[in-house]
Amino acid sequence: MTTLSEKIKRLARYVRDNPDDSFSKFALALELLKNNQVEKALTLFESIYKNDPGYLGTYYHLGKLYQDMDRKGDAERMFREGAVLAAQNHNPKTLSELNEALEELREADHES
Repeated sequence: MTTLSEKIKRLARYVRDNPDDSFSKFALALELLKNNQVEKALTLFESIYKNDPGYLGTYYHLGKLYQDMDRKGDAERMFREGAVLAAQNHNPKTLSELNEALEELREADHES
């Protein structure tokens, strides 16, 4: 059985050897989040966003990370941009998830 640490090391080696592979960066970022390595995950998600803006999965996860970091403006921007991209790509499931995240962000903002 592969431990989380081994999985992170394996993915990190792969990303190091294939720095333009957004899928591997994304997978590594998710594993880092599971291991509470938020800053490293943030760096990877932001790298994907900058270098591969068409990688749709990044918008939800980066937005949620920004939301958790109390960067609500950045979170809203991610959810909105991702929703536009999801609509353009005819991806109703992701569009729904991003719109729901945006609505939850607004509701949380009104409650505070």
